[in-house]
This record gives sequence, structure tokens and C-alpha cells, in this order.
Amino acid sequence: DCRQYTNRSCEECLKNVTCLWCASSKRCMEYPVRRILPPADLCELRSARWGVCWVNFEALIIAMSVVGGTLLIMLGVCCCCCCCKKKSKKPDKDDERAAREREKRRVRQEERRAEMKSRHDEIRRKYGTV
Repeated sequence: DCRQYTNRSCEECLKNVTCLWCASSKRCMEYPVRRILPPADLCELRSARWGVCWVNFEALIIAMSVVGGTLLIMLGVCCCCCCCKKKSKKPDKDDERAAREREKRRVRQEERRAEMKSRHDEIRRKYGTV
């Protein structure tokens, strides 16, 4: 029973993990497990201690909010970075059109080269320079 540690020390009260220490009233009581936070009529958040004596619920809530917010922001940034990388790797319509045009120009130039080579070969044969 947690009440037996009332008016003793916080350390003694919190040896039992089901106990909650209220520093303002120096009471040790059962932690209200049906609620996440102890109600204000039981003990103020800045006076409530659970688990360790050096952290009150108010500081714990603030610290967990900061850590949780930071994690959410980091997750959002990572998702944005991944989405941007995928979009940049995927060629858009302009890039595809430019690549098709480059390929057409290359094919036409090769055809012209082959045609010029055959003409030059004909001229060489005609004048016997081959």
C-alpha cells in the first residue's frame, strides 16, 4: 500500500512503481492508472513525481512534447526529401521529348554520314583513286 510512505521521503515512496509522490503535500498515493495524468485535485502536475523524484510531471510533459514534435518534424523533412528525390529521378515530359529529338538528330546525322561516304566512294571509283 502506497499510503504507508506518506510523510516519508520521495525515494521511499517511488520504490514501488505503482506509487505517486506529491511533493507539495508529502503524500504517497496509488497512481491513478485509469488516467494518463493525475487529476489536479489529487496533486498538481508540478508537484507530482512518478518513477524518479527529480522530474515532475510538468517538466516531463514539456520534454516529451519537445521530443515528439522534433521527431514529427524530422519525419516530415525525411518524407519531403524522399519525395523530392523520387520526383527528380523520374524524367518529365520535356526531358523525354528532348531525348527523343536528340535520338532523331543522331539517326539523321548517321544517315547523312553514310550517304556522304557512299557518294565519296562513288567519286573515288569514278576517278580511280580507290
